[in-house]
Amino acid sequence: MDAPPEAGEDVRPFLKVAAYLRDLGLSAPEIYAADETNGFLILEDFGIDLYDVVCAQKPHLETELYDAAVDVLIHIASSTPLEGAADYGSLMTDLALSCYRWYAEPVLGHDMSSECEAARTVLTPLIATLGHGRVTILRDYHAQNLLWLPDRTGPSRVGLLDFQDAMLGHPAYDVISLTTDARRDVPVEVQKRCLARFSDGLNLNPVDFNREAAMCSVQRNLRILMIFARMSLHFARPHYVDLIPRVWAHLQRDLDHPDLADLARLIRADLPEPTKETLQCLKEKCGTIPTLQ
Repeated sequence: MDAPPEAGEDVRPFLKVAAYLRDLGLSAPEIYAADETNGFLILEDFGIDLYDVVCAQKPHLETELYDAAVDVLIHIASSTPLEGAADYGSLMTDLALSCYRWYAEPVLGHDMSSECEAARTVLTPLIATLGHGRVTILRDYHAQNLLWLPDRTGPSRVGLLDFQDAMLGHPAYDVISLTTDARRDVPVEVQKRCLARFSDGLNLNPVDFNREAAMCSVQRNLRILMIFARMSLHFARPHYVDLIPRVWAHLQRDLDHPDLADLARLIRADLPEPTKETLQCLKEKCGTIPTLQ
């Protein structure tokens, strides 16, 4: 790993979370050498069997892979949380509503501050019902950050990457990240199996869990709308725009939960659908917003 400090990188969070995960018996990379000052790490090589690649080449293994990935999350959620990790719950509303500035405003061409604040009054109490800081969440837990290690046993068969931004949050967050993947279509039957396996594994009330999972998914997908639009508008990476329709589909499905009806009404009225014209607008404005403020 090459993470130069002059580029704003810091390897210390990666080292801390890797040690935490390995102490739990999970497959985070071993650190063979570390130069924290200059941002260099020599890591264990997990190979090339990323989940999305294995599932594409060997679809008969998909259920086994996703079961193992859920078992990792059950194990983490059942363990002592990462010491000193920040609380994600306090950030959830602001991150979700950033989609107004980065997704809606560039497409619609006008300020949406008042609409954003109206959505805040509805979203904030919903987020509050999730509680804060319950378990360690890795926050980017999906098929391009997981590797299949079939020679290992149990949850250690899942190689973990890109976990340096771990925080404390709701137990449903990472399993939703896994099942509502922004980069690949997870079969509906696999999604349902994962959610049931996770809920059963932690003895959660399934009705409460499904409601909270829908809320986590809505928050996460609003945030991803913002991120993918920003990747084009600020970072000049327009290919991320092509992923937005899948994210939108996830968002619409979870907004159908009856407890989210008021939020659904606002979001569907305010945010433009990712039509061909919407996506083209985001691409045409590629790199035109120079600041992140």
